[in-house]
Amino acid sequence: MKVYYDRASRTWFGSSICTLGSSQHPLSIISLQAARDLLSFSLSLRNGNAGPVIGILTGKGKDQAIAGNGPLFKALQKSILQKNGVSYVFTPEDMNDNSVNGYIYIPRQDKWIEARCPLPHLVYNRVPFRKFEKTEAFHKASRFFNEQAIPFFNPGFLDKFEVYQLFKDHPPLQDYIPETILVTGPKALKDFIHRYNNIYLKPANGSKGKGIYQLIKLEKGISLNGLHDSFSYADFEHFWNQWDTHLMNKPYLAQKAISPAKIEGKRFDFRILAHFSGGSYSVTGIGIRQSQEQDITTHIPNGGVMIPYESVRAKEHDAFIHTAASEAGNLLGKTKGFHGEYSIDAGLTAQGTYVIYEINSKPMSFDEAWIEEKRIEELTRLFFTMSGF
Repeated sequence: MKVYYDRASRTWFGSSICTLGSSQHPLSIISLQAARDLLSFSLSLRNGNAGPVIGILTGKGKDQAIAGNGPLFKALQKSILQKNGVSYVFTPEDMNDNSVNGYIYIPRQDKWIEARCPLPHLVYNRVPFRKFEKTEAFHKASRFFNEQAIPFFNPGFLDKFEVYQLFKDHPPLQDYIPETILVTGPKALKDFIHRYNNIYLKPANGSKGKGIYQLIKLEKGISLNGLHDSFSYADFEHFWNQWDTHLMNKPYLAQKAISPAKIEGKRFDFRILAHFSGGSYSVTGIGIRQSQEQDITTHIPNGGVMIPYESVRAKEHDAFIHTAASEAGNLLGKTKGFHGEYSIDAGLTAQGTYVIYEINSKPMSFDEAWIEEKRIEELTRLFFTMSGF
């Protein structure tokens, strides 16, 4: 069925009697003649309710412009429109009791329009920064969706140390987790580096490899290597005197370093994308990232390169990846709320054992076009299923 939006009066109309989104108010009927100059959308109809209407939750940047992954939002809207649904992007500050001041992408004009939108059938959380999720506006929005029984996924960013603690107590995954501690002071960190000689320091709430350092105990002294700089210290105490403020100002983890498997002398990692499908979690795509100039991280923004999974594929890799994806999704669902999608950064040691480095509840776009296309398909399917359309 068709619904229409009049930008001048900020009003929705229907081609026949129906409600729109989660809002229960019937739309006024409009004639084809009167609707000619209005924006029109073809939607599915379920028990007199038009939809699905999908809300994509994001945040505003410094200049009050909408922030977040614009290309993802556009691709989702195109896919949702093709299947007779509609989506809009909004921020927690844009919400009212029975409507939302949202932004709808119009593909044929390649532009965004501001619109008074109905409450959505489902909310996809793409708030781009952790600090936004700490605001009262975000908490108020989360409570509202809960009270209105509007499905809301993914609930929020994941803390790396909390995830480590969950996984180390979960038998199907615990063997894949390198020992990790929270840096709480010099003694625990000194004991940790003396035990393992080679460790990583990483921010508990970091992403994209930012802020990661490798700390190595040498015969004489300590070596600290970052993505762009290296330091040497006579002993642990000299190192701590220089770095205590940095490591204590925000939560940092220390993690046992592994000896990674290599291709042509360069380490590589798995990037795994997973979605909820038919009652369980399945792998949507697998990419391989290989380091080039440094061995600390394989992220592409830090100089890593993309190689196809097929070039390293093995039955053992397949089995590990499918187990990791399925078990991680189930565990997150039980402990952190429903995650419709997430990605896993994992690795392989030189000894042939697997390692899970981290789980991302807000996956970045994959550089492999085919994975990103499949991701849009999977998310669209999930939106329609969860919203009852």
